[in-house]
Amino acid sequence: MNFFKKHIVNFLFDVLNSNAYKIHQQNKLNEWAKKSFKKFGANSAIPEDHWIKNPKYISIGKNFSSLYHLRLEAWDRFQGEIFTPEIIIGDNVICNSDVHIGAINKIVIGNNVLMASRIYISDHSHGTITAEDLEKVPDMRPLYSKGPVIIEDNVWIGEGVCILPGVTIGKNSIIGANAVVNKSFPENSVIAGIPARLIKTL
Repeated sequence: MNFFKKHIVNFLFDVLNSNAYKIHQQNKLNEWAKKSFKKFGANSAIPEDHWIKNPKYISIGKNFSSLYHLRLEAWDRFQGEIFTPEIIIGDNVICNSDVHIGAINKIVIGNNVLMASRIYISDHSHGTITAEDLEKVPDMRPLYSKGPVIIEDNVWIGEGVCILPGVTIGKNSIIGANAVVNKSFPENSVIAGIPARLIKTL
């Protein structure tokens, strides 16, 4: 009996790890994405390991790719408040693993943006850091946006970067690993640090 069990387990492992099975699963995911997203461009692919909230508010251009743990959240309601979120991702955007993008307002990511792993981009926070909001526990505070996040074309975002609400990153910029970006920078900027500061202009 153990002999047969072992061979069945090995057979299933081989099937589930075969290229044909992976291609089949990816095709199913892409069909779902084309029906569910506001826009889903040609040759784009969503990883099998993902968490997508309200894809109807999310537009993705052509040639998008991501490794595992992609998390895209467009929140249209929270604690009785209604939002009109929008996430727009351009063409030829590449994400490594554990990229988390959350919007109640608007996040725009331009063309040819390259993202490393463990990146967090958000246009909102829990509360406004006022005495009134601090009377509530964090998860009960209303969501608040200081403004959209705009990442222009050809930006390279390093490992562990956090980009906060109301920030614009100009085209051709480079963001160093683990930077916390809480203000805007013009095009051709090299930025790094906590909080991020201008290191040099290219």
